[in-house]
Amino acid sequence: MQTAPPRYAPLTDEAEAEAEAEENVTPVPVAVAKRSDILKVSSRSRPSAVAGAIAGVVRESGRAEVQAIGAGAANQAIKAVAIARDYLAETGINAVCLPSFIDVVIDEEDRTALRMIVEPR
Repeated sequence: MQTAPPRYAPLTDEAEAEAEAEENVTPVPVAVAKRSDILKVSSRSRPSAVAGAIAGVVRESGRAEVQAIGAGAANQAIKAVAIARDYLAETGINAVCLPSFIDVVIDEEDRTALRMIVEPR
């Protein structure tokens, strides 16, 4: 089954555009200025849709960051990463997943989230 890559507009960094407009500022190299998008997954997310987004971001930016809070969301995120690895393998990209825990604040409450960095090996 083939899927179309996700359609989304590239993100622009307003601070970078302002810095380039000033004459006395040296532009930051692209490798340093590049940031990964955070894909937030819920328990109701469709793994195939999230996988398409992950694959698209990895192809575009070189890495994707996936974040999930709760057991159901973590389950959907893990499935999405596994599917995304297959999508990327079709184009010759061997992706790996680096999982970690992070603390986030939501509605002034501390929560623990699962963060997964997906990038080519």
